[in-house]
Amino acid sequence: MSEPVIAQRSPYGLELAPGSYFWCRCGKSARQPFCDGSHQGSEFVPERFDLEEARKVFLCGCKRTGGAPFCDGTHNRLD
Repeated sequence: MSEPVIAQRSPYGLELAPGSYFWCRCGKSARQPFCDGSHQGSEFVPERFDLEEARKVFLCGCKRTGGAPFCDGTHNRLD
């Protein structure tokens, strides 16, 4: 599997309403951190996540988290 594009080297802090979301895994979406279909034709697929209640989340911007779609601090260890 190829490496995703680093969209940004920090998380996206967002207040989100309850619902279903699709986090971009490839890093190419123009709607970061959400999927816009830019992964088409690649091995990447978006990560669906659901929120039961409104809350602030920190979604990974470097696309290398071990806890997709949420930031785990991996961006602090990138070259």
